[in-house]
Amino acid sequence: MAKRFENKVVIVTGGTSGIGLATAKAFADEGASVFITGRRKETLDGAVKTIGGRVTGVQGDMSKLADIDRLYDAVQQNHSQIDVVFANAGGGEFAALGSITEEHYQSTFDTNVKGVLFTVQKALPLLRDGGSIVLTSSTTSISGTPNFSVYSATKAAIRSFARNWILDLKDRHIRVNAVSPGVTDTAGLNELFGGGEQASGTKDYLAGLIPAGRVGQPEEIAKAVLFLASDDASFVNGVELFVDGGQAQI
Repeated sequence: MAKRFENKVVIVTGGTSGIGLATAKAFADEGASVFITGRRKETLDGAVKTIGGRVTGVQGDMSKLADIDRLYDAVQQNHSQIDVVFANAGGGEFAALGSITEEHYQSTFDTNVKGVLFTVQKALPLLRDGGSIVLTSSTTSISGTPNFSVYSATKAAIRSFARNWILDLKDRHIRVNAVSPGVTDTAGLNELFGGGEQASGTKDYLAGLIPAGRVGQPEEIAKAVLFLASDDASFVNGVELFVDGGQAQI
């Protein structure tokens, strides 16, 4: 059976854990040459071993333009073009209005908005005409969450990027779509929820609010990303695809 991404070059930022790791592995399993990024070398090396196949780890912080440049320099050492960019690196912390600091605002927007913008913009000279860009947004882009306004605002910005960039890139026939996960069982989410029994209790509570009756798995988000990046989605452009068990629809 033919692999959908055989001989394709794919970028996955934030590819060392959670959704990024699962997606990078899915691309590699489908025959792609995958470049992943991560801030910590030890974690990055571990992810490379987990993914297997043709994968290259490039240490870097995507909120820093010099690190983004280093990523694409690494790509050009062996490849003349990129087929898919999955701009996934991001994160956030809780902070209620009234206690938001400038540092919290700056770090969240630098990683989630600035990082995505320049990850995509700096890819354009290498990204082939007809290629695909997938951005990681979130269900928080359309629904309110207590103490999470800064993160939510960044994800609304990501969704807006997709709508606007399809116009900027239409002459090159490059598609731009956003995937918006709901509550997904990742190490990052466990940390955000306080870890251990506290995190488990929070996830159990949230599962009760989801029509599917459970939280999502990173591999389920990965399948949606691969669909958006593939030729199967050749007429899908500018959408926000919710992968959330139906929570955003009620």
